[in-house]
Amino acid sequence: MGVLHDFDTAPESVARETVLPCCAAPEWLDRVVALRPFHQVGRLVAVGGDLIAELPWSQVRIALDAHPRIGERMAGAGREAAWSRREQSGAGDADAETASALIKANKLYEERHGHVFLIFATGRSAAEMLAAARERVDNDGPTERAIVREELAKIVRLRLERLFT
Repeated sequence: MGVLHDFDTAPESVARETVLPCCAAPEWLDRVVALRPFHQVGRLVAVGGDLIAELPWSQVRIALDAHPRIGERMAGAGREAAWSRREQSGAGDADAETASALIKANKLYEERHGHVFLIFATGRSAAEMLAAARERVDNDGPTERAIVREELAKIVRLRLERLFT
């Protein structure tokens, strides 16, 4: 289902399944489906991204748990796995030293913040993602949660755009 009209008019269960690869947070899925019809892809993309700011942190965590660590390839043949591999393609080109440093940075970040390091990886090199992980590891909780929401919203917008255009 790539046509927005089909999404706008689909049964709730079908609509939820359609946008699930964009964001795994159940409250986000509920809101996006309930706000139909969108009629314009741009409106859906904007609303879908903006809803991330309204989610309770527990819902953001559910969305984060659906994302692989930077540098790890998401297994599977589904749309979300394919998108994740495409989005993180810059990490796949890392030399051995950078790949090892990414693993260490992921671990430090997760120990500090209690969740996977999330970054809008599209168009970024492994070195850029590593630098961001190192920079963000020392952020306080509220600062990092705000950054994570922004990064997640960017990912959601990109995925909605890919899905419907």
